[in-house]
Amino acid sequence: MNDVTLTHPGQKPIWFAAGVVGLAGAFAGLFVGAANGNGLAGLLIGAVAMAVIAAVAVLLGRKLELPLRLAIAAAAVVLGYLLGGIPGLIIGAAFGAFFGWFIYWIGWGRYRAKLVPYLTPAQVFWHYGFRVLCGCIFFFLVAPIVVVMPLSFNAEDFFTFTPEMLALDPAGYSLKHYRDFFTNSDWQQALMNSVKIAPLATLLSVTFGTLAAIGLSSEHVPFRRAMMAVLISPMIVPLIISAAGMYFFYSRIGLQGTYFGVVLAHAALGIPFVIITVTATLVGFDRSLTRAAANMGADPVRTFFKVQMPLILPGVISGALFAFITSFDEVVVVLFVGSAGQKTLPWQMFIGLREQISPTILAVATILVALSIALLTTLELLRRRSERLRGMSPG
Repeated sequence: MNDVTLTHPGQKPIWFAAGVVGLAGAFAGLFVGAANGNGLAGLLIGAVAMAVIAAVAVLLGRKLELPLRLAIAAAAVVLGYLLGGIPGLIIGAAFGAFFGWFIYWIGWGRYRAKLVPYLTPAQVFWHYGFRVLCGCIFFFLVAPIVVVMPLSFNAEDFFTFTPEMLALDPAGYSLKHYRDFFTNSDWQQALMNSVKIAPLATLLSVTFGTLAAIGLSSEHVPFRRAMMAVLISPMIVPLIISAAGMYFFYSRIGLQGTYFGVVLAHAALGIPFVIITVTATLVGFDRSLTRAAANMGADPVRTFFKVQMPLILPGVISGALFAFITSFDEVVVVLFVGSAGQKTLPWQMFIGLREQISPTILAVATILVALSIALLTTLELLRRRSERLRGMSPG
């Protein structure tokens, strides 16, 4: 008989399972070691420990899968508690549950279960490597935001985690910074200014941007590409240059330091987003519908509101959301164009960082993040609806 090297169907060689799990353990060890002041030692210990555990698990077989996974989780919980107390216990439980599953997912080839069988090892590696890379990029982008949010509940006037917060002691957490935001007259005035300016700027952006997109989508319009480049230039030109130019121009015509001037400046920044989103929606628009409406006697205005607008509405709303977020979060232009009477929320946050380190900034930042997430979720739902209306797959 031929030698049988694998004891179970789908079981991978010990070196393969130990190597892959060891790499994952090195990453986890680096994370834990850096938190305890020695990242290199954590990397080495994590790699060796997880490689050995993976090799033992493959040797023992699948019959002991449940006891081993429970043992790994329990060991990770105990180690996490010894190194970091209650927070370490929670992180250890998460790591233990993950590695208990990951060892058998790798060791018994379960990662191939949902893949087509003819993929080569290189293709399988790229399939998962690409997802790991995207996950790392996502973590790199989101980590600063995630760190800010719990800090907004700090009971002390610090920008760092206090020992009470790290120990998950309720005394270390408070809503005092949120109360300060909702009761402080400076913050409330800045919020009211933002609430006044952003909707008006969004309305102007949507009106002019939609009309420009419809006009530029017509084939008979000359110099379409040149005009498109000019209209979206605020997205390309450095913001500080646009702000300086707006300051000198508005000061000559008497708009500098006025609400209307700030609204116009924010509208100019939002129009490119509306043009791009509406133009993308018009790509799949059937021009024969407008010609049919004209043949039925509808004038251009009626055709637009009854035929064209319902079909491009998802793109219009998407552009409006982008324009609103741009206006609500903008600080550079309002510093040049506005005055103390038009102090917006981002401007007040900038003052809180430059003149006095106010932890209320963290509470405001958390509220803005929550608002942005809600708006972007709405944007994604509208995108899917638009694709369904055009007969495309939302994926």
